[in-house]
Amino acid sequence: MSSTEPDALLGPADIRDLAATLGVRPTKQRGQNFVIDANTVRRIVRTAEVRPDDTVVEVGPGLGSLTLALLEAADRVTAVEIDDVLAAALPATVQARMPERADRFALVHSDAMLVTELPGPAPTALVANLPYNVAVPVLLTMLERFPSIERTLVMVQSEVADRLAARPGNKVYGVPSVKANWYADVKRAGAIGRTVFWPAPNVDSGLVSLVRRAEPIATSASRAEVFAVVDAAFAQRRKTLRAALAGWAGSAPAAEAALTAAGISPQARGEALTVEEFAAIAENKPEVPA
Repeated sequence: MSSTEPDALLGPADIRDLAATLGVRPTKQRGQNFVIDANTVRRIVRTAEVRPDDTVVEVGPGLGSLTLALLEAADRVTAVEIDDVLAAALPATVQARMPERADRFALVHSDAMLVTELPGPAPTALVANLPYNVAVPVLLTMLERFPSIERTLVMVQSEVADRLAARPGNKVYGVPSVKANWYADVKRAGAIGRTVFWPAPNVDSGLVSLVRRAEPIATSASRAEVFAVVDAAFAQRRKTLRAALAGWAGSAPAAEAALTAAGISPQARGEALTVEEFAAIAENKPEVPA
């Protein structure tokens, strides 16, 4: 079977038959909603701009809908799957439906939050239908651990997509927005309806594109130091930064001094700041007396 034939991909009946054979029932605990529409997975691959020389890492491949579409377009695909049954079955699905590409596929049976290395060439792209309950931590962890990932396209709950892509001043701008922007230029890349999933979720989904910054944020502060400021600023987002950063700086006056040195009003709130401004605050953290 050629990978260019439509029936190489999984349709609704294929998904249900495969699930029944494996005794798989999608669980809310792991946020499992399987894509059952071949046009949707091909659209995701197109939107991700997957190239023939890409090594793609996919998190949470499930029964393999998106995996097969990625294998059509990429040089290699490495899938990270936590579920024992799904992880055991996926290589056989790839072999059965796309045998000529099976040697281009690798499976890592693990929790994505625990993965520190991947087999084969370094990944150049991340494409995934992320479980809604762990989408943000998984995304940020993968971007941190695998700096070779240049382009990312994730499908997440629409509300999460809005948060990731939000700009300063937007009411949903927050920790995920700033931290994602540390690594990449982030934007919404489309909407996905509920009917392409089994079972159909009770929320809409959205695509988020992240293109890694060519240059890191110009700062002498480390990522951990900048993220500590971000976490503190949004832990009490209704407060002014002078008050919200008091614990981080050691006191409210110390926070005010750091903000003033960074050129930021102590009366501002975290939701108004760019990632570069958070980095400037981190750079000006006062020394704590020994």
